[in-house]
Amino acid sequence: MWVECIPNFSEGTDKKILEHLFITASERPGVRVLGLEGDVDHNRAVMTLAGDGEAVLQAVLAAATVAVREIDLTRQTGTHPRLGSLDVVPFVPLGSTPMAYAVDLAERFGKAVGEDLGVPVYLYEHAASRPERKNLADVRRGQFEGLAARMRVDPPDFGPGAPHPTAGAMAVGARFPLIAFNVFLTTDDLAIARAVARAVRGSSGGLVGVKALAMDTVHRGRVQVSLNLVDYPTTPLPTAIEMVRREAGRFGVAIAETELVGLLPAQALMDSLRYYLQLSHLEANQVVELALAGSDYIPANQSSLHFGGHGHSEEGV
Repeated sequence: MWVECIPNFSEGTDKKILEHLFITASERPGVRVLGLEGDVDHNRAVMTLAGDGEAVLQAVLAAATVAVREIDLTRQTGTHPRLGSLDVVPFVPLGSTPMAYAVDLAERFGKAVGEDLGVPVYLYEHAASRPERKNLADVRRGQFEGLAARMRVDPPDFGPGAPHPTAGAMAVGARFPLIAFNVFLTTDDLAIARAVARAVRGSSGGLVGVKALAMDTVHRGRVQVSLNLVDYPTTPLPTAIEMVRREAGRFGVAIAETELVGLLPAQALMDSLRYYLQLSHLEANQVVELALAGSDYIPANQSSLHFGGHGHSEEGV
């Protein structure tokens, strides 16, 4: 029962805290921490870990304990929306693992966080207990500052009926893989980024399965369109990028650079290669590492701890 988990922490500047989170999760047997990326402007960090479901559950619980103890949202500011110190925890089934197993992990994790850490938990996506909580953006509406008022009329699935004083609340879910991708524009005009994001996102008539949010990345002197591709087989990554390029061009603005957050599925990589290299018949077995991974040889992956530019996540918009 292999799963991936991508906990998002509301801290992207304190290297001591992020190193503590990384080490805590890495120490758990049966789990591989594939990366932890922190971003200064978003003041957020994204951890990616994978392994046997039970081991992943324990590793994320250990990291959650650190986050609740060391990240104080009453002192935290950043451009990224957030509900809690450990803001969002998605469990993603891998291979033949059924979604029902990921949902069970999400429910067990939420129950443990509520009882042992005293942090309210809202379930979302496939683990949602109510239809109106399926969408993460709806769960996080009002953010940490509006949490107390919200909880008086909308109690959580697990934990106390009031926010944790410094850790807020947590969104825990189960979902399929997605792609988190940031596009930086050659302008510092946030209004342009907002217009581009509105044109691209599916909820406002744009691309199917694409969420988009404008972000002001101050330290780069540019604005950013942060994308979540939640249905990348239907809307491949190149399709989203090219629509951002086209919409930005209406304002005389170009794409300066792009940024991948966390990991992406091999299919997304192959889609991009086929599109930009015009190799419509390119197959995975034509890429050395992917061909080897399909045999008895599996190339080693190195875990990484990174600070600087990758704080937005697939849970961000």
